Amino acid sequence: MAIHYNLAKVYAISDDDKDFVLQIINLFVDEVPDDIKEMKDGIKEKDYAKAYSFAHKTKPTLDLLGMDAAKEEILQIEQWTRDKGKKKEIKEVYKSLKGRIDAALEEVKKDFNL
Repeated sequence: MAIHYNLAKVYAISDDDKDFVLQIINLFVDEVPDDIKEMKDGIKEKDYAKAYSFAHKTKPTLDLLGMDAAKEEILQIEQWTRDKGKKKEIKEVYKSLKGRIDAALEEVKKDFNL
């Protein structure tokens, strides 16, 4: 049983279509790590538009994978970009988000033999 993600939503919207589930998993594994890195660069550079763009892009995937805590952290990052906050205000949120995503990636890769 998965600890860091939950595929219930994916199975529900796909009527248990295993190919669709694999597409979502592959999207997560292939795109989210790069998007998270781009988000980090946006935060580091205080490029609020870039950070927002990659946070917003990542949010639906985290939602589909039932990663509610990570999704909440994405919402905090989006709000930080709208507020044009200071880097120190969002650093810990980003670190927590990255940790959650790394743990889910490791688990997904193991569970799906990727």
